[in-house]
Amino acid sequence: MSEFTLVNATMADGSVTNVGVAAGVIKFIGNEVMGESIDAKGLVALPGFIDLHTHLREPGFEQSETVLSGSRAAALGGFTAVHAMANTMPVADTAGVVEQIKSLGDEAGLVQVQPIGAVTVGLGGERLAELGAMANSRAKVTIFSDDGKCVSDPLLMRRALAYVKSFDGVIAQHAQEPRLTENSQMHEGNVSAELGLAGWPAVAEESIIARDVLLAEATGSRLHICHLSTAGSVEIIRWAKRRGIKVTAEVTPHHLLLTDELARTYNPVYKVNPPLRTDADVKALREALVDGTIDIVATDHAPHPVEAKECEWAAAAFGMLGLETAASIAQLVLIDSGESNWQRFSEVMSLNPAAISKLADQGQLLAVGNVANITLINPAATRVISGGGASKSSNQPFEGIELPGTVIHTIYRGAFSVRDSKLAK
Repeated sequence: MSEFTLVNATMADGSVTNVGVAAGVIKFIGNEVMGESIDAKGLVALPGFIDLHTHLREPGFEQSETVLSGSRAAALGGFTAVHAMANTMPVADTAGVVEQIKSLGDEAGLVQVQPIGAVTVGLGGERLAELGAMANSRAKVTIFSDDGKCVSDPLLMRRALAYVKSFDGVIAQHAQEPRLTENSQMHEGNVSAELGLAGWPAVAEESIIARDVLLAEATGSRLHICHLSTAGSVEIIRWAKRRGIKVTAEVTPHHLLLTDELARTYNPVYKVNPPLRTDADVKALREALVDGTIDIVATDHAPHPVEAKECEWAAAAFGMLGLETAASIAQLVLIDSGESNWQRFSEVMSLNPAAISKLADQGQLLAVGNVANITLINPAATRVISGGGASKSSNQPFEGIELPGTVIHTIYRGAFSVRDSKLAK
């Protein structure tokens, strides 16, 4: 491992100092200098970002993304760990598949790739997958999700929650009541009525969340809600936390910025699950991220090949890219708005995701002796988003939008994965 010093870096608390790194760990924070000096003046040094919700598509859908291409996008976005969702082909519902995904991530070597195991066999929603075997495998799975599909059977969901409690695992629910969303194309509201597109009601999300927080309370298990998108969902989570229920929640960058008005363009890049909601929902989600009701920002990075997006709206796939733009939108909502600070930014982008997943050596405060997973951002920089970046896909919902902040360096286990905004390998 190389030795280097980040000189004059700004920490999350606003202090300016040097950070020395050697043998993969932080050796000092102070006025010393060792090894190569790297000018970090004007850069904010933060714990490496962690995404709890990434679709890397491999195995099975390598035309959209691979573990390597997704790892490159993640590193460029400031991430040092990503969690790979289970909806691959074959589905990540056995110890063998999750270990394969972990091995691919280790081989890429740019970020920690932590597999998420499926809740049910083949995402079929009929019988539980090998939860215990995946938890005890070399991949050490702690999060289980059928994301893309809801675990809609309440008995099966209760059994899953009870099962993972034995090893303090967590069920991450894709909250979508299937009967209420049959053939739905976008948020149900004024815009869908005007466009004549089948509506996706807010209650389809909220009813599942309400059911599941009660199941989590009954079992005493940990529940995580994926991609919260409505003001009503926020209120249910807020209520559940007041009761002491073990529930956490995430919000995606696109639900913090974009609204259903974009469906008027009929551009399928804006088609996503759950759908873009209203201005009022966006406002509620932002407030909940600031006040702690929502625990984390998670990208739901969902790459698709060109043919799945450059078609008529009804035939298009659901999903958007997100890894390389997430930090900018978190900065916009938390920092540039004046509503919060870099310490809260670190919580939602790193510390809280690591705590939910129980990742070792990730999501740690920058302190002497801790593993050097560090991201340095230039918060004063701006950029106009163009194209899909390092991803194999180009379904970029922020195309042409100017966003604040640029990731300058990403340091993974003491080595640069990104240096001067370029991949180091």
